[in-house]
Amino acid sequence: MSATIIDGNAQGEKLRGKVAEAVRVLAGQGVTPGLAVVLVGEDPASRVYVRNKSAKTVEAGMRSFDHKLPADASEAEVLALVRQLNADEAVDGILVQLPLPAHIDSAKVLLAIDPAKDVDGFHPVNAGLLATGQQALVPCTPLGCIILAKSVHPDLSGMNAVVVGRSNIVGKPVAQLLLAESCTVTIAHSRTRDLPEVCRRADLLVAAVGRPEMIRGDWVKPGATVIDVGINRVPNPSAGEGKTRLVGDVAFAEAAEVAGAITPVPGGVGPMTIACLLRNTVQAACARRGLKVPL
Repeated sequence: MSATIIDGNAQGEKLRGKVAEAVRVLAGQGVTPGLAVVLVGEDPASRVYVRNKSAKTVEAGMRSFDHKLPADASEAEVLALVRQLNADEAVDGILVQLPLPAHIDSAKVLLAIDPAKDVDGFHPVNAGLLATGQQALVPCTPLGCIILAKSVHPDLSGMNAVVVGRSNIVGKPVAQLLLAESCTVTIAHSRTRDLPEVCRRADLLVAAVGRPEMIRGDWVKPGATVIDVGINRVPNPSAGEGKTRLVGDVAFAEAAEVAGAITPVPGGVGPMTIACLLRNTVQAACARRGLKVPL
């Protein structure tokens, strides 16, 4: 292995430290940011994730408001809760944990969130602001990708960046953020012609396609920086029957022999998501009060 491993745990801890310091500054001005998380149903992965978010929120000195609804809660009940949180002055950020149960229209729920409290950055208003280069609440995972990339290359300008994936949650916003960093950006996807050759042109390769180990080592330009957003659970027979392991969208062992720097899975992009969520909550708290963000 020749690549430098980009430590998402260390970078996430560093950002959470900055957030905690910003919260202390705001406390001196009589402001304590508050994050409300809405969980509908009993999805095990979502429950663990929400519990972690709540713990990190409190650890940073902010207020955490957890709202758990049963899996059979109606769409009207979820929308009513979102409206209640929109009106709550103690709440600066609202996060509705996805996926929602099938009978609830996720797009309708996300659209109901006040854009000023949309700390996930999914509302069309924030997406539009980001696309037009204006101040916005940015989706957490894409923001984390940029922070990790800049931990290797403080100045990304002029780099050829390839984003594999075109989702509204990661692919499109990370491309917008890379454009804002003055990269030359290509958005590729599973139907891109000669995808391996497109990837080989990347100085910075962001994999967010949602297919386990799709991007092979010989797709990576020697010395390139690889940011792997994928989190895929695959069978792990060597650990026992029914056991699984987490892998990214990049064949890590192969790519690490070629890349200059690479994020692992787990321990890469994942830890940055919660840290960026806390950062966004501080940003939202300040914007709502006309305060300078102490970050």
